[in-house]
Amino acid sequence: MSVRLSRDEAWSLLTEWVESDSLRRHCLAVETAMRAYAKARGEDEELWGVVGLLHDMDYERHADLETGHPRVALKELERMDVDPVVIRAIASHADFLGVSRESALEKTLYAVDELSGFLLACAYVRPEGIVGLTPKSVKKKLKQASFAAAVNRDEVRGGAEELGIDFDEHVRFVIAALEERADELGVLGSAAA
Repeated sequence: MSVRLSRDEAWSLLTEWVESDSLRRHCLAVETAMRAYAKARGEDEELWGVVGLLHDMDYERHADLETGHPRVALKELERMDVDPVVIRAIASHADFLGVSRESALEKTLYAVDELSGFLLACAYVRPEGIVGLTPKSVKKKLKQASFAAAVNRDEVRGGAEELGIDFDEHVRFVIAALEERADELGVLGSAAA
């Protein structure tokens, strides 16, 4: 019988593995977007949230994509006998592992991961933070290769395509989700604070 991690257990595991505030915020943002999509689609919010929270848990310690992330996390979660649905979803978000994305859970994680990171970056440079951020301004920033250069633009766009959602609609949905936790994510902005 596999273990079904609660949100508190997943958070505890994440904070054990991740010290960086920025990586913790990224994982919280992905969790937030995952929960919002789960709620909108009548899916299991707790399960989807746990996947979002833990998807990058090993990145800080094992950033090497050849031997490390997310393999180390997958091994740890397997060792803990965590629900295989969680393990497979996390494996599927890393294209280089060759794990196909079949379920709505897997496709959603892929769709919100890079986008969440990019939206946080956009919010950090605006006095208003995430409040009032629009798909139009996000697309403008996506065209600036030097801005948040580590974000994979193909994955940002490809994620929405895999979900079968209009890109602007997807961006708007994730912005709205993140806006609800803007303070916790550090993207409330000086104008709003």
